[in-house]
Amino acid sequence: MALYTFYKQTHRPPPIISPPVIQNFPAIEAVILLGEPVRWETSLQLILDILLSNGRPTAWLPQVPYPHIPVLACNMDLQWMAEAKNPRFGHGTFLVCLETLYHKLTGRELRYEALIGKPSMVTYSFAEHLILEQAMKRGWDAPIRTLYAIGDNPMADIYGANLYNHFLTSNRGKSEDGLPHSCRSILVCTGVYGNQGEVPTDTRESVTQTVFHGHRDFRLDPTLVEASHIVKDVEHAVNLVLREEGWVSESEGLESASE
Repeated sequence: MALYTFYKQTHRPPPIISPPVIQNFPAIEAVILLGEPVRWETSLQLILDILLSNGRPTAWLPQVPYPHIPVLACNMDLQWMAEAKNPRFGHGTFLVCLETLYHKLTGRELRYEALIGKPSMVTYSFAEHLILEQAMKRGWDAPIRTLYAIGDNPMADIYGANLYNHFLTSNRGKSEDGLPHSCRSILVCTGVYGNQGEVPTDTRESVTQTVFHGHRDFRLDPTLVEASHIVKDVEHAVNLVLREEGWVSESEGLESASE
């Protein structure tokens, strides 16, 4: 006797009925990637369907279109810190998967129309715009000469801040235009950087990494991942900024690591 006869038909899952295919579906003009999905395999399949069909996933093309339709992506962090002891995969990891699969299927590089979010300079430029806007609303007359960027990821927060600092120092110098002239990076020993919240003895040796965790389209420059300051946590970072700007005395601020 077959085994299946011992099971009731009602206990079997109902058949999956696929929805009808939509005819004349408008072509998708671009792919915008904002953050890592929940079901990676499904999202990877759908995105590749769109790229390989020139925005018409219900169609099949005899040749792979290239260049493909525009792809825009942000949030390029390879990892981020949650409750677990080890960092979690971030959107940057998802982008690596997408780039690898596209190259494996087509033999060509996935091209981005734009990469925004840290460490892209456009993100820091927008942050500067918001800071100056807030200063104007509050009626602050003194020009803001120095920007401070605090983060826990050397390959994203620190890299981007140092990259923007290069832009500021090269293009603005000491001009009296009322705009910031520098951007200083502050790395906290929590989150992705870790180190159990302890400031390392040799800050330069501890930050420089031989494995580049940044995005494919950003080059590895060891100087860009070296923070201007390394401190224990955000509280120490804020106190460092207050002390550097002369808003508190040396004795009032918490002790923190410097350059």
